[in-house]
Amino acid sequence: MKPNLYASRRRRLGVLTLLLTAVILYFARQLGYQSYPLHYRDAVVQRASQYGLDPFLLAAVIQVESRWNPAATSPRGARGLLQVMPGTGEWAARQLGIPDFSADLLYSPEYSAWVGSWYLSYLLRDFGGDEVLALAAYNGGQAHVRQWLADAEWTGERATLEQIPFAETREFIRRVQVARVRYRLLYRPDGTPRF
Repeated sequence: MKPNLYASRRRRLGVLTLLLTAVILYFARQLGYQSYPLHYRDAVVQRASQYGLDPFLLAAVIQVESRWNPAATSPRGARGLLQVMPGTGEWAARQLGIPDFSADLLYSPEYSAWVGSWYLSYLLRDFGGDEVLALAAYNGGQAHVRQWLADAEWTGERATLEQIPFAETREFIRRVQVARVRYRLLYRPDGTPRF
């Protein structure tokens, strides 16, 4: 009788362990969705697709830049979801053929996604598809990145981020990379939740 009693207890303990694990996973996922939301999903997925970007990369940049706050303004004057500087926004609008640019348009989630995703794709093309260089330029400026590379201050590799003279740019790249992995775990490429 004792072997059956122990086997029964082990089975019950196994079932309880599975249930507890499922509950923990459920709440962990819910916390993940709260910590890494995907607001303005349609605009993000559409613009990422339009400009050949990974939607998870675009979502990660938004998460790090503004935490999905369309009214965000940096101390330097960058605006909107993708924290585009008004001068960059005006230049991008000209490149895109958008008439009547106004810096206030950068507060519109759809407009910010349009201009910001185009600009990120431009940087990716400009830096030969190298995401680390493009992210460094997005945060620290193209001219700075080119100067760091020319002066051999930074090799341009992911493994040598510590060489980047701007701490903010180093941290930006790291945070975007982490956020991108989390978005990829939580969402499908079309922006719908995985769980």
